[in-house]
Amino acid sequence: MTINLEHVLQKKFKFNAFKPGQKEVIEQLLQNQDTLAVLPTGTGKSLCYQFVGQLLAGTVIIVSPLLSLMEDQVIQLQKKGESSVIALNSSLSFSEKQYVLHHLSDYKYILISPETLAQQEVRKKMATLKIALFVVDEAHCVSQWGVDFRPEYTKLAKIQVECGNPLTLALTATATPAVKQEIVKQVFTHKKAISEVIFSVNRPNIGLIVNQCTEKKEALISYLIQLKSKGIIYCATRKTAEKINRLIKEETSLKSAFYHGGLTANERSLLQQQFVANQLDVLCATNAFGMGIDKPDVRFVIHYDCPDSLENYVQEIGRAGRDGQASVAILLYQKGDESVHYYFQSESRLDRALLNELTSYQIDDREMLLPGLNEIQQKWLQGYLEKEYTLDELEQRLLRKEKERQQQLTVMLDYIKQAKCRRVFIQRYFSEKIDGNIQENCCDKCGLSFDNYKARIVQSPEENEISEQWEDILIRLFKE
Repeated sequence: MTINLEHVLQKKFKFNAFKPGQKEVIEQLLQNQDTLAVLPTGTGKSLCYQFVGQLLAGTVIIVSPLLSLMEDQVIQLQKKGESSVIALNSSLSFSEKQYVLHHLSDYKYILISPETLAQQEVRKKMATLKIALFVVDEAHCVSQWGVDFRPEYTKLAKIQVECGNPLTLALTATATPAVKQEIVKQVFTHKKAISEVIFSVNRPNIGLIVNQCTEKKEALISYLIQLKSKGIIYCATRKTAEKINRLIKEETSLKSAFYHGGLTANERSLLQQQFVANQLDVLCATNAFGMGIDKPDVRFVIHYDCPDSLENYVQEIGRAGRDGQASVAILLYQKGDESVHYYFQSESRLDRALLNELTSYQIDDREMLLPGLNEIQQKWLQGYLEKEYTLDELEQRLLRKEKERQQQLTVMLDYIKQAKCRRVFIQRYFSEKIDGNIQENCCDKCGLSFDNYKARIVQSPEENEISEQWEDILIRLFKE
């Protein structure tokens, strides 16, 4: 029986047409093909597994990296009339978690963090389910975080085996050949054949500008006053995000707030809702904000600090212009901005030094060291004690990741100091074919200036306009 995918799209999801890559991914999955999908930011990657879940019997497991991303996906599914959806993560109380685990088979869509999924009691329950589709959302995190920051990502392949090797989908917007290889290694280890659906990272509606300046604060305020639209300012540290938020309040009439991992989950959720509802003009954020953000009319993304990699930069500027309208990405660079990332990299060397120190302890003594270590170091030591790897293997992994990050920062600096087309530089980095045609409003190296670009910026709604639909409001009220 042939399924009319467009009919399902219109009837169930209320869209008239698929976005680039969506239909191709869905077709591969419906042919029972394990799939790695690299689709541009803003193309609605989540529709792929939501759609397939409506057509296949069984549970859809979505491994997701952020609590806010899970919450957003739950709301989106509920808006579409799907009530059997749950986010299983650290935000649940003990009693709530136990209730969910006892009724796990009642849910069609289960969004779960890698940390929760790695817990033994959760793995045992998962193994009893009929899983229609196993999804790793934002799969670049497997490579970006899996070794040193969130080692639970390295257990995904083993967990899939425990669950009977279900049909698997890995989704991301940014993956170099090396990152794709790492995703395949960590997610598709036990798969015989993998289908790849790869689309360009290029977002032609986002103009690219780098401003190498000596007075970044003045430049930032000047841009904000002229843009008169909604946007995000990315900062390298929490302290800088708070400082820039104070500056905006002092120098402009814009409604701004800061957002970072030091806020509570409720505070972050509220800020995200306020930003989406146009109650805030600007968010000054660390990279804790934005993954999966459902706001189509972000007109600008400004990086006040140098990003640590081109991959993260492309992810972050991709939060602009998801409605397809003209938007702009501005990177402010002052000589020495990269020093903060060199500092973070030095911490990695300290971690390796700690591992060397641990080798001098007896096994029993190492267990006693756990309370004195930070959360990540405890996970490393626990993995060693459980014989998942040797300390030498872990040290080699950390060393490889440290060198990777150094190389990524070098590429980012090359992008900033680039003398030719910035868009071509990005596409070449991701090993994409270049068509050779210079697009309109491409970048500052192809004739684009802020002055000739700002006239094309689509003005966002009036201040304080609440754009949420009543369905969103009802869903949030009932959740509270």
